[in-house]
Amino acid sequence: MELQMIKVAQAVHVLNHDTQSCNRFAANQWLVQFQQSDAAWDIATSILTSSDHHHPFLLSDYEVEFFAAQILKRKIQNEGYNLHLGAKDALLNALLLAAQRFSSGHPQLLTQICLAISTLVLHAVEHVKPIEKLFYSLQSLRFQNNGNTAVLEMLTVLPEIIEDQNSDCHITSARRYDYGQELLAHTPMVLEFLMQQIDEGFESHIQHHDRSRKILRCLLSWVRAGCFSEIPPGSLPSHPLFNFVFSSLQVASSFDLAVEALVELVSRHEGLSQVLLCRIGLLKEALLFPALKSGDEKVIGGLACLLSEIGQAIPFLIMEANPDALALADGLLSCIRFPSEDWEIADSTLQFWCSLAGYILGLEVDDAENRKNLEECFVPIFSALVDALLLRVKVDDSTYNDNGCILDLPNGLEQFRMNLVELLVDTCQLLGSALFIQKIFLGSWMSSSMHIAWKDVEAKLFMLNAVAEVVLKEGHHFDITIIMQLVMILSSKASADLRGFTCIVYKSLADVIGSYAKWMSAPQTNTRPLM
Repeated sequence: MELQMIKVAQAVHVLNHDTQSCNRFAANQWLVQFQQSDAAWDIATSILTSSDHHHPFLLSDYEVEFFAAQILKRKIQNEGYNLHLGAKDALLNALLLAAQRFSSGHPQLLTQICLAISTLVLHAVEHVKPIEKLFYSLQSLRFQNNGNTAVLEMLTVLPEIIEDQNSDCHITSARRYDYGQELLAHTPMVLEFLMQQIDEGFESHIQHHDRSRKILRCLLSWVRAGCFSEIPPGSLPSHPLFNFVFSSLQVASSFDLAVEALVELVSRHEGLSQVLLCRIGLLKEALLFPALKSGDEKVIGGLACLLSEIGQAIPFLIMEANPDALALADGLLSCIRFPSEDWEIADSTLQFWCSLAGYILGLEVDDAENRKNLEECFVPIFSALVDALLLRVKVDDSTYNDNGCILDLPNGLEQFRMNLVELLVDTCQLLGSALFIQKIFLGSWMSSSMHIAWKDVEAKLFMLNAVAEVVLKEGHHFDITIIMQLVMILSSKASADLRGFTCIVYKSLADVIGSYAKWMSAPQTNTRPLM
């Protein structure tokens, strides 16, 4: 057995480190054949569980051990249903031993082992309740040295494997559903375990920030599985785990996972959105304003996603326009205005603004006084949104300064503009085309043909084109003079100058002329020079 293990270890070393491509290819071919053999079961298991090796190739080699864990996970996925019950139980015990053994080693290795365990459990159809049997084993593992670390990782990956429809084609959707229900039956024990880890910490070798991230990852998996569905909604805001997640926002190392967990919670539990809305002021003062000042895009982007999710969940409360609701809207406007190098942050807020605009447009406000109150509250907000979007739809400096043959917008900006069209249409309807057009034409587009802010012009042309249908339907016509001046200026350029960003302006202008062509060709408009 040890000789075979040495061969595997040598092949892994050649595959990962040999400078000769032919040697790496040969090693890969040998390992592929080995993985398909029956002997791979026992050899991979021995690599993970035996600690009395004497050959230098087998002395705690992470690459070899990781390869062995991967082999077992793949073989369980592809062939696990063929194993008899005794072999499955023996393999499960061996993998639990390996999880305990490597709980203080490389996190990726422990994750692979836990993935193999989870996959094996799903194949244990002979057991009436395979997940319950696993939880019984995990209770024993907790009392082993470093056992809590292994249990935490196991509890993290198990819900993910059960939920992942692509993880194993041999398991039907109906059986996955049954496994999911069996899993959720253990929710009280899992939540209690997580709270113990927060209060006590687990093994001393784990740093505090690592511990928090592990707890958050585990909690996130269980939230996605629906672990809080059995908890009374009224008790969620005061639940220790919810408060732990919220406080983790203020820790840089755990911020991203805390945002993920809160977004997931908000999307599933409306009551939490109301609780978080009351904490918007704290989030802005403690996190958003400092991040905007320092240019921390990670924090700004995370808060943009979180605030947007909160707002989408409770549009009826945002409509009340209380100080917290207005603070949320103001925070999202700040995120849009932030001069990021890409458009992801602004893009992540669009769904909130679309849902809010759609909600307002869908209201049947018969009372004139109520309608006036709505307009007083939200016209300034959406007016400021138009200003912010005018800033973000501009091309970046590299595109603007490119004089080559680039004829297309950057991919990020092009996608952002596509996603933005619906919001611009709704905003134009909400503000009215007269006010919307007024904001686009606000300020001089050009001081002279020598000093034209072409980035601003192109952005305004895009927005003017996006709302053409609403403008024409409402019959609000704008001054065509500016469009005619742009046509004259671009027409006077030599063909050699029509390249790079100028081509983009040319196309945007042509789009506007095409969209408003029917109105421009009407007898009352003086467009003969344009034609």
